[in-house]
Amino acid sequence: MEELVGRLRDAGVVKGEIVACDATFIQAYSKRDPKDDSRGYGDPDARVGRAEKGYRLGYKLHLAVDANSDIPLAVIAASANENEKKHAPKLLEKTVKATNGQTKVLVADSQYSSRKFRKRISSHGIKPVIPYPSNQKPAEAEFLRVDKKFRTHEPEGLKRLYAHKASAERAVSRLKMHLSLENHKVRELRNILIHALLCIIAMLLLALTAIKHGKPEKIRALTKLT
Repeated sequence: MEELVGRLRDAGVVKGEIVACDATFIQAYSKRDPKDDSRGYGDPDARVGRAEKGYRLGYKLHLAVDANSDIPLAVIAASANENEKKHAPKLLEKTVKATNGQTKVLVADSQYSSRKFRKRISSHGIKPVIPYPSNQKPAEAEFLRVDKKFRTHEPEGLKRLYAHKASAERAVSRLKMHLSLENHKVRELRNILIHALLCIIAMLLLALTAIKHGKPEKIRALTKLT
């Protein structure tokens, strides 16, 4: 994955200046343990955590995506009960490495909001664009809030930058709809990560193929290119 991201970066496809981070749920190939329904029976690494609809047994895939191209730059797999903030620092370090330190803005939702993580982002010379949840006091003069209807509020500059978060959502959607991210029959964290990496590598190879065939406009057109 790192090699392919580097080749796409060299080709000018991956800019890495604005990066969007997000996490997505992956269902476990297991039932819950009848003795402890917070974990898997056939898959001891799986845990119950927040999913798109309620709480389910599985894993979370934490992604950093280039907002210019919707190309995944870095990934971490974890049990579903682990919060985004736990893995955010490592995801940040992987992102900085993948972009050769070219990242200027990092966009993420309020699940990534903490004073410690904001300071860590800023220490790399990167601007954090992360909404403050209602229970956190903003440390900046200009800051973002997102209401219950997911509407962002002033200032306009931060709102425009925050809109880049959609690039991570689009990347996740393509991985799930066209590259079988959710269609697996593997157990244990290590194998979930391998499955996710294979899906991402397929996406990167398709983007590289589009470039080599002189069709840069099709780096995201997975079904049309194949």
